[in-house]
Amino acid sequence: MHGCDLNTMLRYGWPILSILLVMSVFSITVMVDRWLTMRRGRMDAKTFIAKVNRIVRDQSVAAAHDYCRNRPQPVAAVAAAVMAQAGGREDKERALQHAMQEQIRMMESYVPILATIASAAPFIGLYGTITGIIRAFSDIASNVGGGPEVVAAGIAEALVTTAGGLLVAIPALVGYNYFVRQIQRETDAIDIAIYDLIETLCEKRTSGL
Repeated sequence: MHGCDLNTMLRYGWPILSILLVMSVFSITVMVDRWLTMRRGRMDAKTFIAKVNRIVRDQSVAAAHDYCRNRPQPVAAVAAAVMAQAGGREDKERALQHAMQEQIRMMESYVPILATIASAAPFIGLYGTITGIIRAFSDIASNVGGGPEVVAAGIAEALVTTAGGLLVAIPALVGYNYFVRQIQRETDAIDIAIYDLIETLCEKRTSGL
């Protein structure tokens, strides 16, 4: 190793860097997909359920159910499941929990991939660094008179994969934390809003007896 130019670094580090590149592509794809999905599903749960409650009071539960069923947002799907459930408060609360779990699973689709990439990428980069250092010391042993530049070149090439691993892991970790937090906020808002709908449905059922 007589130099530490970019071409030399890529030539020696390409097996590990190729793996990290694939992981980076997966990470970006998941983040874009989840961002677009959450953007399409974003809705103020409190405002939406307030409108559903008005439809229940002014028209009927069936009309409110049809209104929710024609909308793609998670809060609408949960509201439709609650209204479709026959029975009293306990039955509807049970339907709420089941519908919420289904929506959480849908929103969390592929998100664990980001956590896996964030955890694995630094170790893959470190593996590349270790193999690179082993190769560097082997070159040093075979080039006794090479001087400090041989050591510097070898270590520089070895550390490229560590830097690559961190460059892949950091955005994946940030994306994972962001999406987990957004899903938690969304589900909390839906949960609170749907309980208002359950109250309205119970009042409607009582007044209809």
